[in-house]
Amino acid sequence: MFTLTAAAAEQIRRAAEAQNDKPVLRVAAKVDDDGGMSYGMGFDEERENDQRIDNEGVTILISERSWPLLAETTLDFVELHAGEFQFVFLNPREQELCAGQQTGGCSSCGSRGQCG
Repeated sequence: MFTLTAAAAEQIRRAAEAQNDKPVLRVAAKVDDDGGMSYGMGFDEERENDQRIDNEGVTILISERSWPLLAETTLDFVELHAGEFQFVFLNPREQELCAGQQTGGCSSCGSRGQCG
């Protein structure tokens, strides 16, 4: 199941409040032609056939197409460098999902160039 950390949920709720929006977040993923995994997210409305998950006070929407790529993923909000915070997708299946799209390892998988 797709999950959020408490830190990610807090940041999403703050962003939604700043936009006077409900914390309904759509997340998406795809394997690029070069075998890299791309992730995206933004506030959105629910659509037919969306997977809907309520986690940490945030509603998460995932399309049928993205669900197989995100099913075991965790979205976190972490400090990558001193004072630099970012959302990161922690997908334990990323290397496996990317491997079918490229040869020579997992050189470009990940939203931040991380594998596995």
